[in-house]
Amino acid sequence: MADHSTPDGTDVPAPSQVPHAHAAPAPPVPNAEASPERWGRVDEEGKVYVRTEDGERVIGIWQAGTPEEGLLHYARRFDDLRTEAELLETRLSSGTGDPKQVLASATQLRDGLGEAAVVGDLTALRARVEHVLAHAERALAEVRQEREQARAAAVARKQALAEEAETIAAESTQWKAAGDRLRAILDEWKTIKGVDRKTDDELWKRFAKARESFNRRRGSHFAELDKQRAAARARKEELIAEAEELSESSDWGPTAGRYKELMAEWKAAGRAPKDTDEALWQRFRAAQDRFFSRRSAVFSERDAEFAANATKKEELLAEAEKIDPSVNLEGAKAQLRRIQDAWDQIGKVPRERIRELDGRLRAVQDRVREAEDSKWRRTDPEAEARAAQFRERVEQFESQAAKARAAGDERRARKAEEQAAQWREWLAAAERAVADR
Repeated sequence: MADHSTPDGTDVPAPSQVPHAHAAPAPPVPNAEASPERWGRVDEEGKVYVRTEDGERVIGIWQAGTPEEGLLHYARRFDDLRTEAELLETRLSSGTGDPKQVLASATQLRDGLGEAAVVGDLTALRARVEHVLAHAERALAEVRQEREQARAAAVARKQALAEEAETIAAESTQWKAAGDRLRAILDEWKTIKGVDRKTDDELWKRFAKARESFNRRRGSHFAELDKQRAAARARKEELIAEAEELSESSDWGPTAGRYKELMAEWKAAGRAPKDTDEALWQRFRAAQDRFFSRRSAVFSERDAEFAANATKKEELLAEAEKIDPSVNLEGAKAQLRRIQDAWDQIGKVPRERIRELDGRLRAVQDRVREAEDSKWRRTDPEAEARAAQFRERVEQFESQAAKARAAGDERRARKAEEQAAQWREWLAAAERAVADR
């Protein structure tokens, strides 16, 4: 059964879709055919009467047969009305009837009872019809309530969808996900029924405005993105030109540094259009690879040379570490100078060996220098004089400190003590030099 509409244009569910509240049992109506003489009579002239609570009423003329047959005829007509009332009640109780239609039919039935040409218990039938009317009015009220609840739910859902669309339009930058969600909202929107036209139009305007706003913002974003990607492509092509020019350079250090800067600039340039970005990267990387492959080949050759130099320096170290300056200082110095000259001529060694090899040679140099210093200290006639001079300076500053403290000048006293301590260290070194001679 199709849905029905109220005067305001709102859809009303079909009766089969509306379960009605349970109604009290309808008052029974006696079957008039069983004893029609209880409810009417036919007089000698053939007039047919029906008995009502207000008295007898003529309902027709019967001349087609016996009085009994006339009463039975009108009783059957009554039973037809009774059956109609029962059928209306059944349709309401089972939920298969439209309350609005039942109400109209029952009203028509009730209004016609006052002049109905039937024989039967009209009082009971009227009570039965009134019961059906009351039931139909309750069912119709339920329909209206359910319709209003459904309308409120539909309005609330469309309001929520409109608000969600407005939030997406104002805030979202997840362009694909947001676009998919707006399409899903539109699909759901079409399934929501029962909203009055005015409210529906207002909500639709909100949703449509939000969707248009999002589309404009998304279009502006991608237009700007296209502009940025075009600029990125132009910038990357410039970087590729420089990278390709540098690929044949033999100025290894500065060029490697510039390639590092080019890589940072490449990343800062952003993405070029999708169909060209990968090809641009392959060209840029190929230029780098050419340079670093050439540098690697040169460095490999250089490393082999440096390794050979390290072997030669190890041979010199083996000779240098046998020098004994305590036996012949001048001979040791001459031998060390010869080794140092040969060392300088050999050239560079691998970076990881520099500290080790230089450290070993420095140890030999230190040993020879210490021997020379020791000899100098032993033959220095001024060592004692220096020690006496340092001792005198210590005594002067200690005296100044004592006088300043006696005068209450603590700052000058501390300064003089600090100076005395410094000269005391020099005195100790001078005394050790004299004692070691």
